Amino acid sequence: MTAEVAAAYDRVLQTGGAFVASLQETGSTSGRHAPWDQSGSLAVFDSLLNGSGVDRRGLLSAGAALSVSASSWARALEVRSAGGKPEPLPSGPALLTHVDDRLSYLRHLDDELGSGEVFQLARSELSLIVRLIKSGRYDGPTRVRLHSMAAEAARQVAWAAFDQGRPGIAERFFEASLRASAEAADPVSGAYALSFAAIQCYSTPGQAGRAVALLETAREQVKHKATPLMHAMLAARVARALSMTGARKESARQLDLARAALDRGRHDDDPKVLYWVGYGEIEMIAGSAALQLGDPAEAVCRFEAAMGASYPGDDEYPRSHAIYLARGAEAHLAMGDLDAALSSARHAARCLGSVDSARSATELKGLREKLAAHTAHAAVREFLQGG
Repeated sequence: MTAEVAAAYDRVLQTGGAFVASLQETGSTSGRHAPWDQSGSLAVFDSLLNGSGVDRRGLLSAGAALSVSASSWARALEVRSAGGKPEPLPSGPALLTHVDDRLSYLRHLDDELGSGEVFQLARSELSLIVRLIKSGRYDGPTRVRLHSMAAEAARQVAWAAFDQGRPGIAERFFEASLRASAEAADPVSGAYALSFAAIQCYSTPGQAGRAVALLETAREQVKHKATPLMHAMLAARVARALSMTGARKESARQLDLARAALDRGRHDDDPKVLYWVGYGEIEMIAGSAALQLGDPAEAVCRFEAAMGASYPGDDEYPRSHAIYLARGAEAHLAMGDLDAALSSARHAARCLGSVDSARSATELKGLREKLAAHTAHAAVREFLQGG
């Protein structure tokens, strides 16, 4: 593809320069043109699993590419849904159950130890799943289940890559996750992947609006299929993305929707990947949104409400808890309560001590930079010198 043709695609599809950026960064846009069917998706997986793993795409171009992938995913799902309602996924052979169990284990490993080990482990699981799909041993509902599992494995690789500061790699595996979701006619797994891709977008300056669009695409595809727990998670992520745009009222409304959805309770058919969604997590997100919107008092109130909801951050989610504690410390600092800020900062540092997460480390680094203005305080100097 020439630069002129890539630019034409960007103009017609309104992709924000994604095709040109891909051509400039990799010399090719072939992955972007692979058809959204099984052969195209397997080709994408082969390219990712056999490639060099060099992260050539930056944050802005990765965001634009995610928008293209989300639109393609929605169209592919619509084509498959025209063929009728998919059958419930079976339990499948014992081997598939073992792989599924390992994916569950990796989710908890990521929660407790961070993404450093998860990237390679999830990538190995994905490689095995792709081999099983290509083996021809499975067909019908069992093959569908394999594609759903591939969607989750690719999402784990993508999230680990983003958490380690590799946005281009993350974007490519997020796209692969969406492809597998579409092939399985499983919108819930794709919506879940998009909810994490949205974090990558709203964590990038100027990309929060794109994150909202990704989440709205996800909501549209699961609006008649998701349980209240899924709706709560998506509403909370929309609220957080909106806070990055300054949309205070709409962000608050989405948080109210999330709480109302949680009030409807858990259901037997809740996706098992949503084990972490609860009142504590929603209030932590609400605190983050309030801080972003310039209301530190509300942020402290929400963070305290999260702890009152028995948020098990120290034991089960130290990576996320370190981020929320750092934000809580920032809120206390903005209110002039240096002692409370230091208490939260120390707690965040303890959580991060056993976690491999570039994203969490960056959050704590930002807090340290804010505390540096208060080195006249002996306790602040002691904390900053503690490394």
